[in-house]
Amino acid sequence: MLGRAPQPRHAHFASFRDAQGGAIDHGLLLYFPAPASYTGEHVLELQGHGSAVLLDALLRRVCELGARLARPGEFTERAFLNGKLDLAQAEAVADLIAARSQAGARAALRSMEGVFSQRVDALLQALIALRVHIEAAIDFPEEEIDFLADPAIAQQLDALRAQLDALLREAQRGLRLNDGLRVAIVGRPNAGKSSLLNALAGSERAIVTAIAGTTRDVLRESVALDGIALELADTAGLRDTDDEVEREGVRRAHGELARADAALLVTDAAHAAADLALFDTVPSGAERVVLVNKIDLAHAAPHAETRDGVRWLWASAKTGEGLDALRDHLKQLAGAGSGEGAFSARRRHVLALETVRDHLARTAHALAANRAGELAAEELRAAQHALGEITGSYTSDDLLGAIFGSFCIGK
Repeated sequence: MLGRAPQPRHAHFASFRDAQGGAIDHGLLLYFPAPASYTGEHVLELQGHGSAVLLDALLRRVCELGARLARPGEFTERAFLNGKLDLAQAEAVADLIAARSQAGARAALRSMEGVFSQRVDALLQALIALRVHIEAAIDFPEEEIDFLADPAIAQQLDALRAQLDALLREAQRGLRLNDGLRVAIVGRPNAGKSSLLNALAGSERAIVTAIAGTTRDVLRESVALDGIALELADTAGLRDTDDEVEREGVRRAHGELARADAALLVTDAAHAAADLALFDTVPSGAERVVLVNKIDLAHAAPHAETRDGVRWLWASAKTGEGLDALRDHLKQLAGAGSGEGAFSARRRHVLALETVRDHLARTAHALAANRAGELAAEELRAAQHALGEITGSYTSDDLLGAIFGSFCIGK
């Protein structure tokens, strides 16, 4: 096909030829012998012109010579299986390609470079050290109780849990940088939710009228604020109603609220206290924000304050007064200002870290209650397994198939 053997790691200008020796295209050829390649295997890279007709002919000729088309994600899967990347780094490749914001792309790049994996590995090594100490005590039953009662063991476990909590918080921020902060805009009918969505989106995405109950379904809009991704959901006004369609909209609004990373309650000065009850259905980990809207009608000035851990902002969705403060707050919730060390994470990573947190809590209970070394050791073993699933040291074929199957072909 090429007429000559390529020199490793050099760019060659070459003619790509068909079975009869005729030229298909002219382009660059690069050969990377194992293990110094992306996959860790021998890789031959052909760079032709971008015509779909030429590329199709080139692919047919390559397949005639014994190659086959790659499965989605197969190149990165081979890199993982050959030890060039761990699983978190491999996922970051897909996240970098699919990034919807500058901040998300930067965070994905840091995960691809191993920042997240290094933090997980440091936690794993600390966990293994504690597990070794406890299992050593089990091997000497006559000294087990005294050994497990040593304050140093409790201190070691406390330090491990603090290290985990810090990593979990950063992973949650990384998830928001990666997926975008999911914000449910909720409130009573005619509170100004649709006007707020339009103001944040910078376009007339939602119908705005003076008639209460105009919004019947969930209207979603992706917004980037200074490179930070937000997923906004304008929901139906929450109230009791006999209208079957509006009632379905209210049900969907509650469902959106239950899935949100942040609940943005739109209200006004007259109804703010009563409307706080809407936060009762918000998940415990979700952020809560109150926007006291329509300050233009109340002739009030825009300002902000924090009450019982909830951020309150006074603004007007109609005039735009005070909305910059809301935008800044949403960007902070989405991970802006996380620093140059911020990394991307996926929901499965956060769930794995939460599982580790639960196992460590049960470890502490086992040690404090009955000095039960066997139970503590088993909880630490399970925690180690959950951590290993993040980087792929412990994983199943089904998980690998799901992860790499989501890649585009050619990666």
